[in-house]
Amino acid sequence: MPEELVTFKEVQTAADYVRAHTRHQTRVGLVLGSGLSVLAKAVQHADSIAYGDIPYFPVSTVAGHAGRLVIGDLADAPVLVMQGRVHYYEGYSMAQVTMPIRLMQLLGVEILIVTNAAGGIRQDWHVGDLMALTDHISYVGMAGQHPLRGPNDERFGPRFPGMTRPYDARLLQMLRDEAQARNITLREGVYAMVSGPSFETPAEVRLLRAVGADAVGMSTVPEVTVARHGGLRVAGISLISNTAIDTAPTSDDELVSHQEVLLAGQRAVPYLAALIEGLLQRIIHTRG
Repeated sequence: MPEELVTFKEVQTAADYVRAHTRHQTRVGLVLGSGLSVLAKAVQHADSIAYGDIPYFPVSTVAGHAGRLVIGDLADAPVLVMQGRVHYYEGYSMAQVTMPIRLMQLLGVEILIVTNAAGGIRQDWHVGDLMALTDHISYVGMAGQHPLRGPNDERFGPRFPGMTRPYDARLLQMLRDEAQARNITLREGVYAMVSGPSFETPAEVRLLRAVGADAVGMSTVPEVTVARHGGLRVAGISLISNTAIDTAPTSDDELVSHQEVLLAGQRAVPYLAALIEGLLQRIIHTRG
């Protein structure tokens, strides 16, 4: 079956639909990962649009991903929130996975904040820690499933975008400053993307550690790549929701489960919410 691509006209149709169903305009987009969708409940004066109602928009099939666009005010900042995302492992093409970011681009979003739940590779980190992304490794993209594969539409961005700085330095410094001001421990590190949906084997975890990854997950990198292709500035935060196991467990009790990831997300929401709200305030007051 040929790979599903997404055209400029399709994204434009989706953008027109969203414009017709919200009162708000925003320059900040927010993607909420596994177990973190409850953050969208803090959005005030919200217009909520189900993914399934938006033309050409991919619909999430994973527990913990509500599947709605929520557009309104968060910490007095106008935001467009993705309450859940879709993943490559669900059967979508990379173009479909990243179509929501194209939509944000056409809606005028300039800054993208991405969050995810990730397995911790660093042995001195703990479940519940927050990690600001400083760089990433795309095993899926390097293996050929790149989100920019296929014909390039210059209306979205250039054929060969640079990726030497995927995460914006000024936004990263704002995260550091906000974490310090709120006495929140904020790790920094490299996020590795694998395709999933299975969790990593112990040997794969040891490989990822050897090449410099600090956390591993099944999302985020395609969205960041497409955002940078479209000229958006990006900040990324991982919730360390489980420990990536690097030795064979002695019992089933030590195996990682998706339920564990969701529970970790619930416990960390207050800290992540405070950090994001503070970042939004800094963006508003400094104009990014």
